[in-house]
Amino acid sequence: MPDFSYSIALTANQLDSRPLANWKYRRLPYRAAVTIMQRGTGVSVRQTIDAGAQNVQQKSPVHAGGVAGTQPIPQTTPVLQFIAEPFDEIIISNDEVGGLTPTVDGYINVEPL
Repeated sequence: MPDFSYSIALTANQLDSRPLANWKYRRLPYRAAVTIMQRGTGVSVRQTIDAGAQNVQQKSPVHAGGVAGTQPIPQTTPVLQFIAEPFDEIIISNDEVGGLTPTVDGYINVEPL
């Protein structure tokens, strides 16, 4: 049951920040239920989430609030859940679109099925 937490400061107008780029389980070794939570310190971050050939979430705003460096929890952050197949690569791509410098805090969990 791999978990991964991250906190990434984005630069103004930064595109395609990929927090899972160096995570060992971004390419799944088994079929899994995937849970993702992301929260930004501002309202100018857009997320795109893919799993293999499946586009799970098309460019959408990231929930704002919280303090930089704190892990999001389900009580205060929208939870995205989906099923991914073996060898799917999970890609989270964040774009900063407002010329600001927000921090994105996130959490991902994969549960084998």
